[in-house]
Amino acid sequence: MAPRFQGIDFYDGDSLLSEEERAVRDTVRDWVEDELMPVIAEHYLEGKFPRELVPRMAELGFFGANLPEEYGCAGLNNVAYGLIMQELERGDSGVRSFASVQGALVMYPIYAFGSEEQKKRYLPALASGELIGCFGLTEPDYGSNPGGMITVARETADGWVLNGAKMWITNGSTAQLAIVWAKTGPIEDVSSIRGFIVPTDAKGFTAKDQKGKLSLRASDTSELVLEDVHVGKDALLPRSGGIKSPLMCLTQARYGIAWGAIGAAMACYDEAVSYAKNRVMFGKPIGAFQIQQVRLAEMLTEITKAQLLCLQLGRLKDRGTVTPQQVSLAKRNNVDMATECAREARRLLGANGILAEYQAMRHLANLESVYTYEGTHDVHSLILGQEITGLSAFG
Repeated sequence: MAPRFQGIDFYDGDSLLSEEERAVRDTVRDWVEDELMPVIAEHYLEGKFPRELVPRMAELGFFGANLPEEYGCAGLNNVAYGLIMQELERGDSGVRSFASVQGALVMYPIYAFGSEEQKKRYLPALASGELIGCFGLTEPDYGSNPGGMITVARETADGWVLNGAKMWITNGSTAQLAIVWAKTGPIEDVSSIRGFIVPTDAKGFTAKDQKGKLSLRASDTSELVLEDVHVGKDALLPRSGGIKSPLMCLTQARYGIAWGAIGAAMACYDEAVSYAKNRVMFGKPIGAFQIQQVRLAEMLTEITKAQLLCLQLGRLKDRGTVTPQQVSLAKRNNVDMATECAREARRLLGANGILAEYQAMRHLANLESVYTYEGTHDVHSLILGQEITGLSAFG
């Protein structure tokens, strides 16, 4: 039986956290150890999200944890929220993705762009796990260029009619409601993009699971199709408007991803250290060989840098001064870092590294998706390039 995870804190980062932040982190860490780790490998191999864990995740306040208590949420600061994402992804990227979509991409847009009636109606039910949501922005032909979307919403006397398709939608087949982004004006008019709360049991709404995934296998990923889907006037998020609205949601999600990637890297590093100390080759533990020590030193260095980066990012977010570009830097750096840690851990483990009883290969495969979604690594490079030079390389 593997020892319980004790954390990785080479620069005494714990001393920079409040008592509440540490308590939140430790609560999630214990839940991951006790309830997620015993079942995640099996669910990954079967290609199934562990839905039975959702009620307990809700009870512990994982969904929309940084939203106000008046709507049934935990009301935590953004550092505590980030630590939740870190520990969830230490278990599995798919489980963190579930919580991230529920909170940052479904609850956040309702909170930021919804009416008071919408917030009171939906947020407590989403926080409690009574309702599961998904976020419909990406389309089959429009991923990195969401402004090119061709999903449309036409106003009628009693509401709206939506037509279009969305692709790569986490939680799509399990959700009871979808936040769907559509153009309400001419197809070339990006400013006409609005958000809608769409019940997934509405006539003309279908969700189909994406088959054949070799990554994020313990996560539901779907294609959504909307064919003359009628919704009422109250489905519109009244304060949404233009491409900026969904991009604000993505910034929230990317912030959580930056923390989550640290968790995946920590899991791989911890496993690699344990294996290096216990695996004997040529008469001594492989951790005594220079090449493995260099691997571990590089992993520890990059994890430590990412931890400090995210902590400062969280403090900026709590002060209300964080920029989307700062979030882009963290998402880009930390996911790339975690991918490299997972790859090096897999190599250190040798042939055993491809087995499901070890974590490295699962995290590596998952991180290849995280590297791409919520803005690809290259897109975040261009976001930073534009910030540096003032010149856009897009379009």
